[in-house]
Amino acid sequence: MAYQDIAQRLDAGKTVILDGGTGTELERRGASMNPEAWCGAATLENEDLLETIHRDYIAAGAQVITANTYASSRLMLSGAGLADKVDEINRAAVRIAHRAREASKAEGIAVAGSLSHMVPIVAGARYADRSRNPSGEQLTDAFNELAQIHKDEGCDLIILEMMFHPERMPLAIEAATATGLPVWCGMSARRSNDGAVVSFTDESDIPFAEVVAMTQGADLAAAGIMHTPSNIVAEAIDIIREGFDGPLMAYPDSGYFAMPEWKFEDIIPPAELHEFACGWEAQGVQIFGGCCGLSPEHVGALTALA
Repeated sequence: MAYQDIAQRLDAGKTVILDGGTGTELERRGASMNPEAWCGAATLENEDLLETIHRDYIAAGAQVITANTYASSRLMLSGAGLADKVDEINRAAVRIAHRAREASKAEGIAVAGSLSHMVPIVAGARYADRSRNPSGEQLTDAFNELAQIHKDEGCDLIILEMMFHPERMPLAIEAATATGLPVWCGMSARRSNDGAVVSFTDESDIPFAEVVAMTQGADLAAAGIMHTPSNIVAEAIDIIREGFDGPLMAYPDSGYFAMPEWKFEDIIPPAELHEFACGWEAQGVQIFGGCCGLSPEHVGALTALA
């Protein structure tokens, strides 16, 4: 029922407010980040804090809250020595989100499962450790495992987050859509040295249009740009619209990552985020929220669009 409410809003051309960063909010409020799995291992030791974060986002106006499963696939937890807890950690993360929704007593709130194609990261950096790149079979198994947990635990939808890698992205899309749940695809971009909008990957300057093209033929309920600086979002939205005709979403990040910590530097003020979002709304974006570094205060500033 919760996703039906969201879908009806989108079909009617109305705005939907997504939450902000979950992993970075855990970090900002004092939870320890794992040197191998970032926020993926934090759920079990911070259940009350995680529930509070979800409830704070709902109180700020979020209509979709996202389980803390971005960095908790087997690809990440195995490196942290937690391969035997993949099921327990991810099921707990979704249950905590459900518990927060119930405690908030708010109506029409959807719980999203987050599925990324994050792989082991170089310490102190934001880019993948290529010496530990998983095989295609490992990727497929991990994505399917997590997607099925999201379905089993009653997620209303799956959000594919930080989609940008040409080898990993199609496998993640296939795993998510195979569940039959509604799927939103959040892609990530950066600006190349020559000023072009390209895939977030550091391996080469892949035109962002090629990332969008990887969504062709997939059964996606929404697509958009996320974990990308606000000053790149508008250009990325234009590129996405050329290749996708469904509901658009935008939820930028602010600050930067140095494994295993998010650096809360030069965080965009909530009022400035709202100004950017007004421009994205004029471009046809309907789903607004925040990614890493952004908080309930930022989500609250976006509710004026609803």
